[in-house]
Amino acid sequence: MKDVKSDVAKAPKAKEPGGKPRTLGPVPNLEEHVPAEWWRRIFNSIYLKTDGDVVDDRAITAREVDLFTEILNLAADDSILDLCCGQGRHTLELARRDFTNVEGMDRSHYLIQRARSQARKEALVVRFREGDARKLPHPTDSFDAVMILGNSFGYFETVNDDLKVLMEVARLLKPWGKILLDVADGDYLRANFQPRSWEWIDPRHFVCRERSLSLDRQRLISREVVTHVEKGVLADQFYAERLYSQDSITELLRKAGFKGITVHSQISPDSKRNQDLGMMERRIIVSARIRKEWTPRRRRVRTELRNVTVVMGDPSRPDNLKPQGVFAEEDIFTIDQLKGALREVEGYHFDYLNNHSTMIADLARIKGKTDYVLNLCDEGFENDARKELHVAAMLEAMGIPYTGAGPQCMAFCYDKSLVRGVAREMGIPVPEALFIKPEDTALDLEFNFPVIVKPNLGDSSFGITQRSVASKPEELLDAVSGIREKFGYDKSVLVEEFLQGADLTMGIIGNPPESYQVLPIIEEDYSNLPDGLPKICGYEAKWMPDSPYWRSLKSVPANLPDEIEKMLVEWCTKLFDRLECRDYARFDWRLDSQGVPKLLEVNPNPGWCWDGHLAKMAGFAQISYQDMLAAILRVAEQRLGLESANGNGRK
Repeated sequence: MKDVKSDVAKAPKAKEPGGKPRTLGPVPNLEEHVPAEWWRRIFNSIYLKTDGDVVDDRAITAREVDLFTEILNLAADDSILDLCCGQGRHTLELARRDFTNVEGMDRSHYLIQRARSQARKEALVVRFREGDARKLPHPTDSFDAVMILGNSFGYFETVNDDLKVLMEVARLLKPWGKILLDVADGDYLRANFQPRSWEWIDPRHFVCRERSLSLDRQRLISREVVTHVEKGVLADQFYAERLYSQDSITELLRKAGFKGITVHSQISPDSKRNQDLGMMERRIIVSARIRKEWTPRRRRVRTELRNVTVVMGDPSRPDNLKPQGVFAEEDIFTIDQLKGALREVEGYHFDYLNNHSTMIADLARIKGKTDYVLNLCDEGFENDARKELHVAAMLEAMGIPYTGAGPQCMAFCYDKSLVRGVAREMGIPVPEALFIKPEDTALDLEFNFPVIVKPNLGDSSFGITQRSVASKPEELLDAVSGIREKFGYDKSVLVEEFLQGADLTMGIIGNPPESYQVLPIIEEDYSNLPDGLPKICGYEAKWMPDSPYWRSLKSVPANLPDEIEKMLVEWCTKLFDRLECRDYARFDWRLDSQGVPKLLEVNPNPGWCWDGHLAKMAGFAQISYQDMLAAILRVAEQRLGLESANGNGRK
């Protein structure tokens, strides 16, 4: 059967009067002898002998885990369920590789006991439990990934039962969680199964096998007669496994609610016995994601919870800042990551507002019913970046408390030239620059090339690409023309000296000077960027997965002299106060050729996404995404005077 290791328990075999297992001899129709729940009695010590050339070979298991972890892109702290895990060969291998949140589950008491024993022997931190794959005991939204491996799918009599397994997996997975199926290639086996075979298991045991297709050709019926050279027949057992093609397993996953279904490859184990591989001879690997909303948790007594309304961009509207002009799958994934992190923050109940057509009415409705608004609408009202300040202004006008910067701060920081002027007035270095008004036709550049050309108004690096860097006058003219064509000839343009030292970002959570935390300064690592491309972290690096910038850049902790770091902390806290930032902000700097930091931008209400610069900085401070969001909530409550005496954020 080769690793058919699903929901089974060891069961007594039919025996002759003398106590020996009974063999039926020749049978004309194998299908007639398959018990309805055959999997309850097969998975025992004999199974580990007949299939040991595959299921007890650590090298085979290691190669499979290499492939599966690469396909699923698993992180060490992901919660992973190895469903129908048998003796836990894949679960144990994951634990050996320091995956810290792994669980194996199978119906076979015998195999689960073997798995637990092996885990104890190796001192591995891993959980095993018994259970039926059609009705799993775990809470909804529990796992990042569920794997059903080694041909452990398709044992039940009906397709509907297999569908129940997949629907249970969909329930258990978190939004955007992943499933990986490793199943026999049904089309191949229909055409190539061996009707009869026998092989030596070891010097004392051999197994004879018979196979046939079921009447409907949807299952492969197998018979195994396992014999000991001295003791005679040890088992005469029948089983049946459903044959799924690539199309039929894809359709079943669709019915269970999965999206992004991908058939990755065909695999076949390199058995040392090199004899009958049976159902394991050729398998297909299929992965998919579940797209769903987080399941609401049961609310505690209302007075125990802080009620917070999260205001966000509108996924139903166009958004010109995004590459496709609309909210793409990646944006929805980012929102679901946020919701998943917030639901783990204790002491809160979160509601979400993202319909901008009804936002004014919705805000009026929640006034007095919500403690405050978590303002994450960095897309701006109606997904217009110029109207980001409008959301804060509406909240101000309605008297609803909210997190983050006010409208005046957003107006200041949206204008890069204005921020430059404020910084210079405060004695904070900025790059040399030329401000080009809409009516300007001549460019009088008073500093040297190279330069970088930017829209003066805007954020999210919109309009800043590799073509923005100019090394000679004609490239400068082209870059300015490109900005005007994209943004309009009535918009101002900023030309700055292109600094080529370390590209730095610094974040603050809190409200200087009273109470705040400076996050670790990070630097963009351009070492893997292809030669000839300017070293910038622009629109391509943040929004375009096909760009070499997206693939090459990474953020690393900055290695700065103490005096430079102290200088940056001093300047950032002063700018935070002067520009009226609140609760959290991010500051972008770049060193010049002399190692002097110069201010590029100030970002109030910076990107809150799980993989953004603020989250990266928090990660280097050992602050999880969830805890970063909780910290923003706490500092806003402190500023708003909402903190309770015990500091837990409840009334």
